[in-house]
Amino acid sequence: MEFPNTGDFLAGRLRDKLDHEDLAFIESLVTERRDAATGDVLLERGKVANVSTILLSGYIFRTIQSKDRRFIVGIHVPGDFVDLHGFALKRLDHDVVAAGPISYGIAPHERLREALEERPRVARALWFATLLDAAIHRKWIQMLEQLDAPRRIAHIYCELHRRFELIGQSNARSLRTPFTQIDLADMCGVSAIHANRAVGKLRELGLAEIRRGDLYTSDWDALRDYAQFQPDYLYGDGPLRFDQDWL
Repeated sequence: MEFPNTGDFLAGRLRDKLDHEDLAFIESLVTERRDAATGDVLLERGKVANVSTILLSGYIFRTIQSKDRRFIVGIHVPGDFVDLHGFALKRLDHDVVAAGPISYGIAPHERLREALEERPRVARALWFATLLDAAIHRKWIQMLEQLDAPRRIAHIYCELHRRFELIGQSNARSLRTPFTQIDLADMCGVSAIHANRAVGKLRELGLAEIRRGDLYTSDWDALRDYAQFQPDYLYGDGPLRFDQDWL
């Protein structure tokens, strides 16, 4: 693979608008590869950030702790620059946590500063990635307000499946994740008991079965319809897709 650290970055979106020199520069942003285990905190709330992280394999959670309750407020998949906004903010208001075993790359902020100053197309791609995170967060707010727990869980899995499709890593009948029942509860803002009932509802309807975090379905279209999932906000296709010259 020509770009082993960043080959999935914005794949299916703006990546094809970048020339080879820009892609090589993005690859050069990553100066180190690391591994982490389930629950490892890559960046703690309030800690000064001097590097940003790109996920190479596995999943990463964004989490907020409120007293004795954890809230999962975002999920990242391979190709995501997880904490680019840490470059500007320096301290985040949440934790960045490995959701299962992961591999990730480190991009020092000094290199990101060079991108902003010297590479306008790369800078805009990085900006786009950050704004894409914001679009996903807005959809999650809507999803939590609008949908019941079974549809929330279905929506999350449909979103992740589409994100893996965009980077060419989807499976026609399943989505493998390390998520626990407690993780699903913390994503959806419900109790673990409620999440368990929601998972049971998807099974009763014949739409999907979730076993140890892995979702199995014979009909993604039916699951997407049930979840009221519309992928436009992921900017991979539909009316929001960038088809025109963007710089």
